Order: sequence, then structure tokens, then C-alpha cells
Amino acid sequence: MTFQKVCTLDDLWEGDMESFEVDGKDILLVCAEGGVIKAFQGMCPHQDIPLSEGKFDGKTVICRAHLWQFDACTGKGINPSDCALAEYPVRIEGEDVLVQTSGVQVLFAHT
Repeated sequence: MTFQKVCTLDDLWEGDMESFEVDGKDILLVCAEGGVIKAFQGMCPHQDIPLSEGKFDGKTVICRAHLWQFDACTGKGINPSDCALAEYPVRIEGEDVLVQTSGVQVLFAHT
């Protein structure tokens, strides 16, 4: 249950998303509207496409391959709605953004 430093707050501005590797796992950090930082699995649950290659408008993460959409605050699927991204716990300590990967399983889609 160890949190690891991934970046600093200056590395991730509101409306940004960045990909990082933590403990051998692809992690997508997003800074949603309002400055909320969330960490999700970095690969689309549909066909393992890196989500960092897609688009992010501050509310929605959109995969480049088939335009699957995910809520940036919850990781829940918007289109399609019966999928989701695994979420990793995030902690802010001073200016550092830390993520915990243990106990989180990457999710895969229904199709």
C-alpha cells in the first residue's frame, strides 16, 4: 500500500492528461475541470490502445481508435456505458502527485 511519486502539480495542468509507468503499469493521469487529479489505467479496455494518444477535453477521455469515451472524474464509460477504466488512488503531498497501484486490476471491455 505504498504511494509513489509520479510527477508534480506543475507537470499536469487543468485539462491535461499524461501517461506514466508506475510499477510496470501504464497509468493515465488526468487533471479534470476544477483541478481534480485522477489516475486510471493507461490502456483502453477495448483493444489496449494507449489512452494518452486520444483526446481529453477536461471532462471526457476519448480513445483514438474507436472513440470510446470515459468520464474523467469516475472512469465510467460514457460510450459505451457498460465499460469502465480501473482507477488508482491518488494523493497530493505538497507539490507532488503520488499514485498507489497495489490491489488495482486493469479492466477489460465486454467486446
